[in-house]
Amino acid sequence: MYTYLIPSAYVVTYILMTLMLHGLFLFAFPSYRDQKGFAVAVVLLLLIGVLPPVLGAFLPDSAFKFFMMRIGNVILGFLFYLILLELAAWLLLLLIFLFGSGKREALMAAARVLLAVVCLGTILVNAYGLVHAQDVKVHSLDVTIDKELKTDLGDRPLKVVLLGDLHMSVNSHPETMQKMVDLVNAQDADLVLTAGDFLTSTYYGLREPEVYQEILKGIKARYGSYGVYGNHDVEEPLFGGFPMTAVEDAERSKEVTDFICGCGMEVLSDEVVKVVDDSIVLVLREDGEKSGRGTEEHLTASELMKGIDTSLPVLVLEHEPVDYKNLKANGADLAMSGHTHAGQMFPATLFTPFFNENNYGFKVVDDLQTVVTSGVGYYGPPLRVGCDSEIMVVNVYFKK
Repeated sequence: MYTYLIPSAYVVTYILMTLMLHGLFLFAFPSYRDQKGFAVAVVLLLLIGVLPPVLGAFLPDSAFKFFMMRIGNVILGFLFYLILLELAAWLLLLLIFLFGSGKREALMAAARVLLAVVCLGTILVNAYGLVHAQDVKVHSLDVTIDKELKTDLGDRPLKVVLLGDLHMSVNSHPETMQKMVDLVNAQDADLVLTAGDFLTSTYYGLREPEVYQEILKGIKARYGSYGVYGNHDVEEPLFGGFPMTAVEDAERSKEVTDFICGCGMEVLSDEVVKVVDDSIVLVLREDGEKSGRGTEEHLTASELMKGIDTSLPVLVLEHEPVDYKNLKANGADLAMSGHTHAGQMFPATLFTPFFNENNYGFKVVDDLQTVVTSGVGYYGPPLRVGCDSEIMVVNVYFKK
């Protein structure tokens, strides 16, 4: 079911998009109806565009398959905004018909303007999104924990750099990862924490993985770098970012594990360590959606945090921003996550807050202080529209 449902929905959507665009042309330029050769060429060109995502999903692993995936992800972003603008154009035409003069000439003139807006707008938004996704920002926020830190930092806060959702894959660029590392090192961090999704459900699609490993090994932190796995740190077939198999078939291969563990940080699952001269408890939690073992099961908060020293500040790092109530009940002072991408692409940025207890930034949930980063990479279309690629600097203050 998973294997064919999503590609079938994509093909249907693509055909509808093509028909809506064809209809706009007919509305704006009635003579277009008589240009059979041109009309057929346009439709065929649009339909050919459906192939890269399909080939990228179903071909066996090869350089050509991953090239198709790379092109297909760009096409999906183009399709997303083209459909949105087409729907808006048809809605405006309907309103003009219902509440305007109703004259054919006026509708034709409006259709021409809207057609131009649809075509140009789609190109401009995608061009902006492609460029903006590579422009990594530094965002900072302050958090106060009402416990004493049993090591002397002087008069400064504990500086934690929170990374997430690197999503290294077919559309990644080493230059962007190097910029991220340079920005991290410029912060003079005490801790660097990476909240999972190093990869995008495949190790094999990453060109020159050793280059990415060497770049990430350059991250510097006074008290070390730690990470957890995310739901996409597994091997599974994707169709433009949508998994085509069930959770139990998504497994973390040796290649995925070896790559991530070779990136220069300590990546742990459902483990507790003491950091910063043993003055802080750091809980590193396994992802609750895809453990990489073909199951959603993982330790509960009470099982994982049983017996921890809650007189010390307790920081939790997990991929998804979930289970805050139980984390707080078991002694957590601050939970840090990624996963949401802050919506990644407008207008999804307007809706993801309804599906996450904390969609982005700082928020107190169930009396627990939580921080969620929008991450560095992207999922599916290599676009960022309405939010930034970022590293999140969390300045943690303690009771004197």
